[in-house]
Amino acid sequence: MRNHFNGLKTVALFAALGAVFLLFGWAIAAYFGNYWIIVIAGVLSLGSIAYSYWNSDKVALRSMKAMPVTESQSPVMFAIVRELSQKAGQPMPRLFISPALSPNAFATGRNPENAAVCCTEGILRILDDRELRGVLGHELMHVYNRDILTGSMAAAVASVITSVGQLFYFFSIFAGGNRDRGGGNPLVAIAMVILAPIAAALVQMAIGRTREYDADEDGAKLTGDPLALASALRKLEQGTQQAPLPPRQDLVNSSHLMITNPFRRGPGLRRLFASHPPIAERITRLEGMAGRQLG
Repeated sequence: MRNHFNGLKTVALFAALGAVFLLFGWAIAAYFGNYWIIVIAGVLSLGSIAYSYWNSDKVALRSMKAMPVTESQSPVMFAIVRELSQKAGQPMPRLFISPALSPNAFATGRNPENAAVCCTEGILRILDDRELRGVLGHELMHVYNRDILTGSMAAAVASVITSVGQLFYFFSIFAGGNRDRGGGNPLVAIAMVILAPIAAALVQMAIGRTREYDADEDGAKLTGDPLALASALRKLEQGTQQAPLPPRQDLVNSSHLMITNPFRRGPGLRRLFASHPPIAERITRLEGMAGRQLG
């Protein structure tokens, strides 16, 4: 396994998210004329990170209504994950299946000893065993590279920023701020409600795209079959467009964990904020790996 500096990426990610949170707190404090709100924002930030650390797997699995499965229920999935985890010399994660017909898979959990890998019913229907092995190799490398915690916690912190922004907007309308102390500018409220979630999304996007490329490469090395993952990605791109997940907020918050974007492709601006790199580019990289192996 190659060192992708995920520890440094984690520190950079949460430094950036923490800065967004504190800037948000400062704007709210200035609006209401009470700078204790900055302290409250800091406490909320630390609390959300601590909660995410211990519950990152539960949040994602709950959003997909995933249930644990036994080896008798899914023998192929168990056989593949057992083989690949033993090959990597790493613990085998818990396995789950989501009833969603949208084809996808994801890994979650704070470390390899407390990780879970989930496949949807949709992905199990459209992939053959070789392609499924390529997908599971990708997900296992998210676990073994220890980068799934980064994505899980980033989603939780971004969700808190969005929720606080909505509360801020609500109270700015009905409480009116502290106008005697210079607060109460509705443009500040509107700007922060819009800009804070966008800033959080940009930080998530930058880390998320790098993580997907790394997991593609390392997963292909683990399976020894980059073309299997490339073939799976082709099917998944078509399948997720035919059967996308509904854009509920809990699913949006967990979508960056999935191997492909589970929602319908949006216009150019939405693609700019996508946490997943383009499928075509991922396939090209995997095909290049296969060519180098043959050479």
